[in-house]
Amino acid sequence: MSAGPGGGLLVVGDVVTDVVARHHGPLAAGTDTPAAIRTLPGGAGANVACWAAHAGCADVRFLGRVGADAAAWHKRHLAACGVRPLLTVDAEAATGTVICLVDAGAAAERTFLTDSGASLRLAPGDWSDTLLDGVARLHLSGYLLFSETGRALVAVAVASARARGVPVSLDPASAGFLTGLGADRFLALSAGVDVLLPSRDEACLLTGLPDVADAAAELSRRIPLVVAKRGGAGAVVARSGAVCARVPAVPATPRDTTGAGDAFTGAFLAALLTGARPRQAAQAGCRAGALAVGRIGGRPPGTADGEDRERRAGARTARRTDGGPYGAS
Repeated sequence: MSAGPGGGLLVVGDVVTDVVARHHGPLAAGTDTPAAIRTLPGGAGANVACWAAHAGCADVRFLGRVGADAAAWHKRHLAACGVRPLLTVDAEAATGTVICLVDAGAAAERTFLTDSGASLRLAPGDWSDTLLDGVARLHLSGYLLFSETGRALVAVAVASARARGVPVSLDPASAGFLTGLGADRFLALSAGVDVLLPSRDEACLLTGLPDVADAAAELSRRIPLVVAKRGGAGAVVARSGAVCARVPAVPATPRDTTGAGDAFTGAFLAALLTGARPRQAAQAGCRAGALAVGRIGGRPPGTADGEDRERRAGARTARRTDGGPYGAS
């Protein structure tokens, strides 16, 4: 598969099944809490790949690990988003599952219960240098750094990318897991990364600084380009120890903030691949983030609809085979 005009994007990371529960009011301990519940494809890395394709990147590939229980389902959803799925099927672990509890109030804040399953078993054996053929950028999900095999894979992938002159971006992915790993260790493992895309909480956690702009500037002393995502406050772009751009958010009415940061990252990377400057790319990221919070789940428009279309097409094919209204000759 040839790269698009700006070259291809390879995303390496997690793909999981999201069970999204939107509840009104506080959770009622020991009894029922009414909720609207949907099962959707997710995973920070897979979401980034889908949003990059949605933003116009013509050649997006995703490397991840799933269980046999949901491999075909996830491949189908990735392909429906325009992403080439490069999935290893784990013979022992099930596909990762995340329970997303979404407060249906004005902020649409979410809480995750995470069983990473097969996604954190991605290992150096899943990597090949040929994965970078035709690739102009490599993006790594920070979830890889939260397992021993994932850390080993990151080291191999970054070394391979640097040998080819392919820039590498990294999203820390989870403030909760980052706390367990430790800021110093995370930064040491990030050696060789060209672009860091932390959330506000992650940037502050990595530096110990309370202000996200100060945190982004400090991080940019170690990593060439830092883009800190601030949710409804937009984004901050920093280079060489100083903030070089402040990008406002696009107004939106949130329904579910799951995947908004992934949407930003995917659109940001797609814009860079077209030659956009970091500020312009961050503006594209903010537009995608605003679109994401108005939707349920972490994927761009058309993800679930794609499966519906496929199912309808299958039904039409079956009717034609049976000599029904579409098939009489």
